[in-house]
Amino acid sequence: MNSNITRVALGIAAVAVAVLLLIVLKDDGSGGEETTSTPTTTKSTSGTTKSPPTGNEIPTIVVKGGKPVGGVRDLSFEEGDRIRFEVESDVSDEIHVHGYDLMKDVEAGGKVSFDFPATIEGVFEAELEERKQPIAELTVNP
Repeated sequence: MNSNITRVALGIAAVAVAVLLLIVLKDDGSGGEETTSTPTTTKSTSGTTKSPPTGNEIPTIVVKGGKPVGGVRDLSFEEGDRIRFEVESDVSDEIHVHGYDLMKDVEAGGKVSFDFPATIEGVFEAELEERKQPIAELTVNP
Protein backbone atom coordinates (compact mmCIF):
# COMPACT_ATOMS: atom_id res chain seq x y z
CA MET A 1 0.00 0.00 0.00
CA ASN A 2 2.85 2.39 0.88
CA SER A 3 4.50 1.78 -2.53
CA ASN A 4 1.23 2.76 -4.33
CA ILE A 5 1.13 6.06 -2.45
CA THR A 6 4.77 6.68 -3.35
CA ARG A 7 4.05 6.01 -7.04
CA VAL A 8 1.06 8.40 -7.04
CA ALA A 9 3.09 11.09 -5.27
CA LEU A 10 5.95 10.69 -7.77
CA GLY A 11 3.46 10.85 -10.66
CA ILE A 12 1.93 14.08 -9.35
CA ALA A 13 5.38 15.57 -8.79
CA ALA A 14 6.43 14.65 -12.35
CA VAL A 15 3.32 16.31 -13.81
CA ALA A 16 3.92 19.43 -11.69
CA VAL A 17 7.55 19.63 -12.88
CA ALA A 18 6.48 19.16 -16.52
CA VAL A 19 3.89 21.95 -16.25
CA LEU A 20 6.41 24.26 -14.58
CA LEU A 21 9.02 23.56 -17.28
CA LEU A 22 6.44 24.18 -20.00
CA ILE A 23 5.60 27.57 -18.50
CA VAL A 24 9.24 28.57 -18.00
CA LEU A 25 10.47 27.36 -21.40
CA LYS A 26 7.52 28.85 -23.28
CA ASP A 27 8.44 32.38 -22.12
CA ASP A 28 10.48 33.89 -24.97
CA GLY A 29 11.86 36.68 -22.83
CA SER A 30 9.88 39.39 -24.59
CA GLY A 31 7.75 40.08 -21.54
CA GLY A 32 4.61 39.56 -23.59
CA GLU A 33 5.50 42.43 -25.91
CA GLU A 34 5.37 41.87 -29.63
CA THR A 35 8.51 42.88 -31.47
CA THR A 36 9.00 43.83 -35.08
CA SER A 37 12.13 44.01 -37.17
CA THR A 38 13.21 45.95 -40.19
CA PRO A 39 13.63 43.80 -43.31
CA THR A 40 17.08 43.53 -44.86
CA THR A 41 17.92 44.31 -48.45
CA THR A 42 16.71 41.62 -50.81
CA LYS A 43 17.00 40.90 -54.50
CA SER A 44 14.12 38.92 -55.89
CA THR A 45 13.29 37.79 -59.39
CA SER A 46 10.98 40.82 -59.65
CA GLY A 47 13.88 43.14 -58.72
CA THR A 48 12.07 44.47 -55.63
CA THR A 49 14.31 45.63 -52.80
CA LYS A 50 13.66 46.43 -49.16
CA SER A 51 15.48 48.71 -46.76
CA PRO A 52 18.76 47.53 -45.18
CA PRO A 53 18.98 46.34 -41.58
CA THR A 54 19.52 48.82 -38.79
CA GLY A 55 21.37 48.44 -35.51
CA ASN A 56 22.55 45.00 -34.50
CA GLU A 57 19.91 43.06 -36.40
CA ILE A 58 21.27 39.83 -37.89
CA PRO A 59 19.75 39.05 -41.31
CA THR A 60 18.13 35.63 -41.60
CA ILE A 61 17.92 33.86 -44.95
CA VAL A 62 15.02 31.41 -44.98
CA VAL A 63 15.31 28.45 -47.35
CA LYS A 64 12.16 26.57 -48.35
CA GLY A 65 12.15 23.79 -50.89
CA GLY A 66 15.86 24.36 -51.48
CA LYS A 67 15.43 28.02 -52.54
CA PRO A 68 15.78 31.30 -50.63
CA VAL A 69 12.41 32.82 -49.76
CA GLY A 70 12.13 36.20 -51.51
CA GLY A 71 15.07 35.47 -53.80
CA VAL A 72 18.81 35.82 -53.39
CA ARG A 73 19.62 38.26 -50.56
CA ASP A 74 21.93 41.23 -51.15
CA LEU A 75 23.89 41.99 -47.98
CA SER A 76 26.39 44.87 -47.88
CA PHE A 77 29.23 45.43 -45.43
CA GLU A 78 32.19 47.76 -45.04
CA GLU A 79 35.70 46.36 -44.87
CA GLY A 80 36.51 45.83 -41.20
CA ASP A 81 32.85 45.15 -40.28
CA ARG A 82 31.68 41.78 -38.99
CA ILE A 83 29.75 39.80 -41.59
CA ARG A 84 26.84 38.25 -39.73
CA PHE A 85 23.87 36.33 -41.09
CA GLU A 86 21.85 33.23 -40.33
CA VAL A 87 20.35 30.56 -42.56
CA GLU A 88 17.19 28.65 -41.63
CA SER A 89 16.60 25.75 -43.98
CA ASP A 90 14.00 23.08 -44.56
CA VAL A 91 16.60 21.02 -46.48
CA SER A 92 19.97 19.59 -45.44
CA ASP A 93 22.94 21.02 -47.30
CA GLU A 94 26.26 22.75 -46.87
CA ILE A 95 26.26 26.55 -46.86
CA HIS A 96 29.40 27.78 -48.64
CA VAL A 97 30.59 31.40 -48.60
CA HIS A 98 32.80 31.69 -51.69
CA GLY A 99 35.90 33.89 -51.56
CA TYR A 100 36.14 33.50 -47.80
CA ASP A 101 35.90 29.71 -48.28
CA LEU A 102 33.72 29.20 -45.21
CA MET A 103 31.41 26.19 -45.01
CA LYS A 104 28.82 25.05 -42.50
CA ASP A 105 26.36 22.18 -42.62
CA VAL A 106 22.69 22.91 -42.01
CA GLU A 107 20.24 20.15 -41.18
CA ALA A 108 16.67 20.08 -42.52
CA GLY A 109 14.66 22.23 -40.13
CA GLY A 110 17.86 23.66 -38.69
CA LYS A 111 19.67 26.97 -38.47
CA VAL A 112 23.32 28.00 -38.83
CA SER A 113 24.98 31.32 -38.06
CA PHE A 114 27.91 33.01 -39.77
CA ASP A 115 30.02 35.65 -38.03
CA PHE A 116 33.40 36.59 -39.51
CA PRO A 117 35.42 39.74 -40.26
CA ALA A 118 35.00 41.49 -43.62
CA THR A 119 38.66 41.41 -44.62
CA ILE A 120 38.35 40.91 -48.38
CA GLU A 121 36.75 43.54 -50.66
CA GLY A 122 34.44 42.37 -53.40
CA VAL A 123 31.21 40.49 -54.08
CA PHE A 124 30.89 36.96 -52.74
CA GLU A 125 28.21 34.32 -53.20
CA ALA A 126 26.77 32.21 -50.40
CA GLU A 127 25.11 29.10 -51.73
CA LEU A 128 23.58 25.75 -50.91
CA GLU A 129 26.65 23.89 -52.12
CA GLU A 130 25.17 20.51 -53.09
CA ARG A 131 22.22 22.12 -54.88
CA LYS A 132 24.36 24.84 -56.50
CA GLN A 133 21.65 27.27 -55.32
CA PRO A 134 22.75 30.85 -54.52
CA ILE A 135 21.08 32.21 -51.38
CA ALA A 136 22.98 35.47 -50.76
CA GLU A 137 25.32 37.93 -52.39
CA LEU A 138 27.69 39.54 -49.90
CA THR A 139 29.27 42.85 -50.91
CA VAL A 140 32.28 44.12 -48.95
CA ASN A 141 32.99 47.79 -49.75
CA PRO A 142 36.36 49.48 -49.10
